Amino acid sequence: MSVSDPPNQGLRAWLLTDAPSSRRHARLAAWYQGWLSFRANPMTMIGFAILLFLVFIAAFAPWLAPHDPFAQDLAARLQPPGSENYILGSDGLGRDILSRLMYGSRITLYIVTLVVIIAPVAGLLVGTVAGYAGGWADVVLMRITDIFLAFPRLVLALAFVAALGAGIENAVLAISLTAWPPYARIARAETLTFRNSDFIHAVRLQGAGALRIITRHIWPLCVSSLVVRVTLDMAGIILAAAGLGFLGLGAQPPTPEWGAMISEGRRFILDHWWVATMPGLAIFTVSLAFNLLGDGLRDVLDPKEGSN
Repeated sequence: MSVSDPPNQGLRAWLLTDAPSSRRHARLAAWYQGWLSFRANPMTMIGFAILLFLVFIAAFAPWLAPHDPFAQDLAARLQPPGSENYILGSDGLGRDILSRLMYGSRITLYIVTLVVIIAPVAGLLVGTVAGYAGGWADVVLMRITDIFLAFPRLVLALAFVAALGAGIENAVLAISLTAWPPYARIARAETLTFRNSDFIHAVRLQGAGALRIITRHIWPLCVSSLVVRVTLDMAGIILAAAGLGFLGLGAQPPTPEWGAMISEGRRFILDHWWVATMPGLAIFTVSLAFNLLGDGLRDVLDPKEGSN
């Protein structure tokens, strides 16, 4: 029986074979075994399920939201949770908190996605160039990285967004400018590990230039470490975005951003606790989900690190 014939022996056995018949077969088998390890962690699956639910809510918010998140009804202001028309209550302007949370999930995912696109890519570029080039390039790039690391992330983000102006895009840019240094450090360390490896020398002898070596051979080896770090950093990114929104430097009213909702509800925290508590619970839940997912990915992508 051929190991390359999955219908005859079952797809599962084909993926779990110790003798893959091709590079594609080996890659699929590695992914499947990683999924089995990922699925074996119940807390990780809880985090994964929460994030899938968040994506579902964000995608179908216009159809799932019971009310218009911007519609004001002063006659129904500060309704408690469990009211006839307001499951999670209403805010100081009579807007439905549940609907605003649903639409706010879109903003949260938007911010997270943009930061994930910008910060790790910038850190990967800086770190691999510094690690592979060495010499003065390494010194200059790492000293710039140290300067950014010397400041608390939120304080530096506040400085950037204050200079750029309030708004979601400027908040994303400010968070990205403060989030890339750890990724640069990780990428540099990985590059230094592989720079003098035999396979890199072999590729160089074949005539490959520095750009090809970095992008085709070093970057793929750095991705797993960066993915784990990105997932674990998501909670901090969400909190930073919420902090900027709370201070009025992120999304501007009446945009239903979770941090801005907490800021609006702080006036009622003693008598009408749900106005600020509900978005706070949303931030806590999503941050916890990303941390649980990051722990699971660390176990899959770096088993030695996950077992320590």
